[in-house]
Amino acid sequence: MCFCEGMQSIREQLDTITETIIGGAICVHQTLGPGLLESVYRDCLQIELRMKGLHVESGRMVPIEYCGHRINADLQLDLLVEQRVVVEVKAVARMHPVHQAQVITYLKLTGFPAGLLLNFNATTLRAGLKRLDHPDLYIRKNWNAGSAP
Repeated sequence: MCFCEGMQSIREQLDTITETIIGGAICVHQTLGPGLLESVYRDCLQIELRMKGLHVESGRMVPIEYCGHRINADLQLDLLVEQRVVVEVKAVARMHPVHQAQVITYLKLTGFPAGLLLNFNATTLRAGLKRLDHPDLYIRKNWNAGSAP
């Protein structure tokens, strides 16, 4: 298998995982509706994804280092699915660019390839949904397609 085929396979696996997560999130949103706490949606989504056969971790602590020094604060992920996809759960009136920046920073600090930002306070979950890929993977993907990095 050549490198490009391997990348395609990884991308397909990520697409399958994120589609399953989105389907589970839609199910939770349709069942509960908007207006609850983020922790309620997170816990229900975790149950839904486990029922779909996915490995899900809640509250994974990620140490943060700065200039080679570990700082006292740790990053806490809402959900980590299949050791690949970071899921950030929100229940806010409106998404802000800082929410996307938060997920991208999580991806950079952890090295995980993809993230989902889910706002359960939207009228429909699709309106409050954003998939984000690790920035380095995006650069590598474009480079493999023949673009300059």
